[in-house]
Amino acid sequence: MRGEESVVRMSSQPHSAEYFGDTRDFWWNRDFLELMSRRWRLQDVNTALDVGCGVGHWGRCLAPFLPAGSVLTGVDREARSVEEAQKRSAGVANVAMVFQVADAERLPFPDGAFDLVTCQTVLIHVKEPRVVIAEMIRVLAPGGLLVIVEPDNLAANTSDADHRRPVRDAVALIEFQLICERGKMNLGEGFNSAGPNVAGWLAEAGVEQIEAYLSDKITLLVPPYSSDSERAVVEEMTEMRRRNFWIWSEDDTRRYFLAGGGGAEDFGGFWDRAMARESELVDAMARGEKSVAFTPVCLVVSGRKPR
Repeated sequence: MRGEESVVRMSSQPHSAEYFGDTRDFWWNRDFLELMSRRWRLQDVNTALDVGCGVGHWGRCLAPFLPAGSVLTGVDREARSVEEAQKRSAGVANVAMVFQVADAERLPFPDGAFDLVTCQTVLIHVKEPRVVIAEMIRVLAPGGLLVIVEPDNLAANTSDADHRRPVRDAVALIEFQLICERGKMNLGEGFNSAGPNVAGWLAEAGVEQIEAYLSDKITLLVPPYSSDSERAVVEEMTEMRRRNFWIWSEDDTRRYFLAGGGGAEDFGGFWDRAMARESELVDAMARGEKSVAFTPVCLVVSGRKPR
């Protein structure tokens, strides 16, 4: 997962549409989800809610492990995403999947309506994660399962596979991302590396039987990039370089950098370093010379609502 998904987006592109491409179809290993479905006892779930569902990716990942005849409801603030989620879920046979427009902070459901409430990469984009968690718990049945999937994006980008780069350049990119992440949080648009905080938020909210795991998914690129997943990543990274896109657009990155305490006179230097690094990766892939395993850090945190 090199990107992000949002329930709130303060730009013209809804729900981080840049990250709704084909790469999302390869975010999970099926056998990992099979293992988690046993740990979570998904066979006992009859009603499920996917909060901030986007185009329905996470719900479709979980659907095969829910019992036949169960109902999975997805909600999202963007009508366009809801419409697309309904289209993409048309082929799901064992589960009834329905989608509607709704705000994660004001879910239009009665207390205790669902056996399972879940979200994927949503809390990293909301101003008050605790408010969203409280709403998720409210609509969860007593004893019901809460599953929250959030990344630690900063940790994922601190590794340095190219040890030939000057240390100062590697450290500068980490500093740049950290300043921007803090600025994004200061602007009320969420903290991009919220994953490690989720367990604490659930404990504060009184959730019981809290467990946390790491997704075992690695993004592997080995020439000639012949697998569907490799081609999707190469195409996405190439397109983002063409659009001068880093983790965010240049305009959003500048907003976050300044809000995080960065100086306007320093932004250009940081941005040029980031773009040079992206171009180096894309150009090496275009030549068929880059072999790398990106290591996304994705936390899977679950718990039960007290009975």
